Parts: sequence; structure tokens; C-alpha cells
Amino acid sequence: MKKKSFPKITITKLTAREILDSRGNPTIEVTAFSGKFLAIASVPSGASTGVHEAHELRDGDKKRFLGQGVKKAVHNVESVIFPAIKNISIFDQESIDTTMLEIDGTPTKSKLGANAILGVSLATARLASVVAGIPLYRYLANYYNYKPKALPTVLFNVLNGGKHADSGLDIQEFFLIPKKGDFLNRLNMVHKVIANLKTDLTKRRLSIAVGDEGGVAPRLKSNQAALRILAKAIENSGYKLGRDVGIGMDAAASEFFNTDREVYELRADNKHYKPASIYKMYQRWIRDYKLEVIEDGCAEDDFLGWQQLTKHVGKQTLLVGDDLFVTNPERIQLGLVAGIANATLIKPNQIGTLTETLQAIKLSQKHNYKVVISHRSGETVDDFISDLAVAVNADFMKAGSLSRGERLAKYNRLLKINDELNHH
Repeated sequence: MKKKSFPKITITKLTAREILDSRGNPTIEVTAFSGKFLAIASVPSGASTGVHEAHELRDGDKKRFLGQGVKKAVHNVESVIFPAIKNISIFDQESIDTTMLEIDGTPTKSKLGANAILGVSLATARLASVVAGIPLYRYLANYYNYKPKALPTVLFNVLNGGKHADSGLDIQEFFLIPKKGDFLNRLNMVHKVIANLKTDLTKRRLSIAVGDEGGVAPRLKSNQAALRILAKAIENSGYKLGRDVGIGMDAAASEFFNTDREVYELRADNKHYKPASIYKMYQRWIRDYKLEVIEDGCAEDDFLGWQQLTKHVGKQTLLVGDDLFVTNPERIQLGLVAGIANATLIKPNQIGTLTETLQAIKLSQKHNYKVVISHRSGETVDDFISDLAVAVNADFMKAGSLSRGERLAKYNRLLKINDELNHH
């Protein structure tokens, strides 16, 4: 079924409302109607946001949700966006997205708000799949010329620090990467390791309360202690580190880079590193803990640090750009020219439309950069990213730990897609 074969069916109504995300902050939910059909999409929000990200429109009225309300974004969806796109076919995603970008006219989508624009963009794509009568991942794959083959490898964020917890760790996320069997078996492996991790932490009288993305957030003495505890939990589960289950991290290094002094300040370790030598710290962790994935190992604009990191560990380790690239094709192009990183983190709300998200994915894949589809720390139960990850044959996906409903919604959707792929 090629996209040209779809008839012209338009949106007959577009509504939006304020809902709460997983942190209890307002975000936007959009419902798109076409006759008797409807589809709903909601937009997440980040805590450690890159400076180059698209702009979330917030009301700024301190009397409502401490200024975090999104009534303006809701108004923009219903009163500004709907009249402009109501005559465009729901099967013409590019035209819908481009029209919204033209009305907005700002580089960061600050006029309409990236949250308003993305809500409409995702709701439209989902509505198109509903009208076409096919699952969202199949619709997206067909529309963007992919053939879904398998589920992505999931990076499970099981231990939190940085901006996602008050654990005192500088590193923001520590992942488990299960490598054996199908998706259900990998879930089982992670479930076991998390159980052993919690048992170990409880014995040490450390907290097993969870952070924003569902991972535990114990107060540890150093960043290396987190790696040590994870390695031990893997072994205690009867798995071999690196062979059965790997370890990765999202350093979110922009958060501990002192821009005035131009040094990385790791408070938990009481250590400082210059941009040209930060790679040495990661080299040690790769050697001692078989570290396989490093996301945002350097700050978003520290191209020198990124070049050194890529040069020294890029052959053996997945180096993912998040704040570095912010799902923006222009930023990714800069990275390609500079020869930095080897993987791109994809978060639709960093850029604001599905069309631009796909441009970022296609550009990355064309240059053999691995693709990691990701959730945000402030999430909703919307599982769009699970379908997106399968549709574009993403290499990896991040959706948090095995706790909190907004994270599990993504994994439960992957389980359903897994069943469908296996029975086709």
C-alpha cells in the first residue's frame, strides 16, 4: 500500500486539553477527528533539556501550576493550527507539518509551541493509521519506505542520578542491555537483575525508591560504585557481564560541565577533567566494566571533547549524541562533518514534528550512525515511540526501567508488536 493510493481524507475536528505528565506537570493532549474516526496523542517533557531543543510553550501564569500551564498551546491547536490544516489530507504528513512550521515561522517553534505542533503531528499520523485500518508501526513504515524487521534492543535505565534523582551521582542514567533471546526473554533477564540489585541495595541499607524514569536512586559514594553494584547484580543473576547483559550510561555531561572554567566537575568522585582528557575516565570504565554505551559523554557544545572521545573509544563503544544533536538534522550534519559520536538519540519533542524526526533518523542511518529512539523523563502513557522504533528499524530504544505506568506502557506496546511480527 503506497501513500499515493490513499484517498483525500481530512481532519474534521481538532481538540486539545491540558493533562498531567509523570511528574505531575501540565502537558498537552491532542485529539484529531475525521468523521467517525479519532486518534489521541500526548506530548512528553524533559528535565535535562539541551539548549538547542525546540521550545515548549508554557503559560507563565504563576497562579496556575507555577507558570507551567499549557492553555496557550491548547488555544493554538484549536484556533490557529486547525483552520490552517483542515483541508489537507491526513495521509500527507509532510504538508501538515510544513504548514504548521510556516505559521510558526520561528527557528525554535516558540510562537505556536513545539508541544502544540508535535501533539497535532503525532495525532494526525495516528489518525491516518486508524483510518487506513493498519497498526501505527506498519503505517509509518509504509509511509516512510521501511520494512519492519525486528524489535530494537532496549536500554533499560535501572539506576538514576543527575537531574533525574537526588542520589548525589553526576552520571544521570545507568542502563542494562540484555542480549539473549527474544524481547520477552530480555524483559525476564532485566527483571531478574533488578530484583538482585534491589536485594543487594536493601542489604546495604540503601534506598530502592525510584527516580523519574523508574530506576532506583541510592545515595552512593561515587559514580564508579554504581557501575560496581550493577556488575555485581548481573553476576548474582547468573549472567556474564558483557556477554549476556551489558552496561551503558547516559552521562548527561552538559549538566556537570563548568562552562566558565571549561572543566568537567564530577562531585561524587571529587575529580575534574579538561575537555581534551575526559575520555580517559570513560576508557577506565570501558576497561573495568565493559561499558558499551555512553550517551552525552561530553557537553552539548564541547566539540573538542567529543572529537577526543570519538577518536579514543568510538571504535569499541556506542557514543550517542542527545543534547549534542537534539534530533535536529542541522545539528546532526554538524556532527557528521566534525566526525563525532556514532549514534543519534531521537526524541520527537526535541524537534517538534514527525517529519523532522524522520529527517533526523534518515540522515543518521544514511551515514551509518546507530539510531536510539527515546522517551523523556516527564512522560505520558502515550506509546507512540514504540511504534516509531519498530517502524524505522531503530537499533535501540530507551523507555526507562521496569516500573511506573508511563514506562511500562511502551514495553507493553512492544510486546504486542512482537506478537504481531511473529505471527505475520
